Amino acid sequence: MKEAVQGERNDELFYDELIKLAPNQDQASIIASIRDDERSHNQMFRDMFKEITGQDITGVSNEQYQRVTSYVEGLQRALLGELSAVEKYRKIWFGLSPGIYRDTVLGIIFDELKHASKYNYLFTLNEFKG
Repeated sequence: MKEAVQGERNDELFYDELIKLAPNQDQASIIASIRDDERSHNQMFRDMFKEITGQDITGVSNEQYQRVTSYVEGLQRALLGELSAVEKYRKIWFGLSPGIYRDTVLGIIFDELKHASKYNYLFTLNEFKG
């Protein structure tokens, strides 16, 4: 769970950069809605971690932020990131006992799959525009 939120600063930078690169407001709005969901997920993970362990999540990822080279490249990276998150969150889900925390993580997994579908849609819109 700690790992799920520690890279959130890089995620914020990435989403903000991708929103600025979007070719129109409709696409920027889709990415902004995904970013807002991600903020909510991070808070949910923080709250669950605190309730389960009694500790706050501190520290940030040591990963260096990689700037987006193009909008389409950013969409590809975002799509793969969402699918990677599903894999990470599945491991968390399997480790939880049935109940509210497990249900919450399952809801987050469903959101990540929805985000992947939206990024796939955006990628498809833009891939062939040259």
